[in-house]
Amino acid sequence: MSKLGIAIIGAGMIGTVHRRAALLAGAEVRGVAASSPQRASEVARSWNVPRAYRSIEEVVTDPQVQVVHVCTPNHLHRPMAEAALQAGKHVICEKPLATRLEDAQALAALAATTGRVATVPFVYRYHPVIREARARIAQGELGPLHLIHGSYLQDWLLDPARNNWRVDPVLGGASRVFADIGSHWCDLVEWTTGERFAEVSAAFNTVISERDAISGQSFSAPAAPAPMQAVASEDVAAAMFRTDAGTLASLTVSQVSAGRHNRLWFEIDGAKASVAFNQEEAERLWIGLPDQRQAFFVRGPGAGSAEQRRLSVLPAGHAQGYDHCFEAFVADTYRAIEGERPHGLPSFEDGLRSARIVDHVITSARTRAWTPIV
Repeated sequence: MSKLGIAIIGAGMIGTVHRRAALLAGAEVRGVAASSPQRASEVARSWNVPRAYRSIEEVVTDPQVQVVHVCTPNHLHRPMAEAALQAGKHVICEKPLATRLEDAQALAALAATTGRVATVPFVYRYHPVIREARARIAQGELGPLHLIHGSYLQDWLLDPARNNWRVDPVLGGASRVFADIGSHWCDLVEWTTGERFAEVSAAFNTVISERDAISGQSFSAPAAPAPMQAVASEDVAAAMFRTDAGTLASLTVSQVSAGRHNRLWFEIDGAKASVAFNQEEAERLWIGLPDQRQAFFVRGPGAGSAEQRRLSVLPAGHAQGYDHCFEAFVADTYRAIEGERPHGLPSFEDGLRSARIVDHVITSARTRAWTPIV
């Protein structure tokens, strides 16, 4: 079987992550497009790939490309993914699927119409212990759920001298912190529990009112001092949800919490047991039991659910992390292209679901009212 030919649009941090995962999954990178033709040429030389595309048209008309990876700033997701799908390409599009709900709806509809494989990297689903938690909840080991609570905390925008395209609502969308990382938490919790958020009460706050006017790379150190500009997107957010089963869920999200680099954490409390997950310590799942008992399930290929074992590619004690999640997600996308049906593969429908949640969270934050998620 011949290798899949892929093109990557966007050569920033996440583009390099896509490239590595694609190569490990056995694909061939046919070319790259970037913020300018010059930048594309530089990256093509660095990556040792045949083509530096000057436009989306060159990407989607390349007959050697079967899969397009869209790794651009958010406002470009719809036009790039739309062009690729219309040209008959399969698509992996970074989240959020789009900056507006109607754009996400259009992309999900187009993917369904074309029959192409179209996925969104909600890759935290691919932590093996997440698969274990989902299996235990589905089997009834927690009993009826009583409470869901958690947070997603980062600190890379704590310094006002740091800026990034995500801060600009024109490029990143009307919501920054919630759409950027709160969306991951919501997707992960809904998928793990099997319950869906039915209504929300949310609040946003911008705690750093001005930032350096020069944007830098994501998660990079501040550049030299520059003029300041007003900030129009939120730094922190809080949301209370009620699920379709009546369970309350609370979420705190921040990109200005000192010392928290990428702490996605949740706890799910049931009538018979609880489970908790911390993405910064992703090798184990905490299990709370009655009578003050506690236990840990440790990731490994020798025990647990079938999906947990499938995704545990290293022996217990040999740490797996985010890169392994991304590699498994991309490999599952390519398996779907070959006709398989991998379990838990997040599709454009999941991207649309996320866009719908974000849209109603924004509405709730603006109106200060409980808002149905429909």
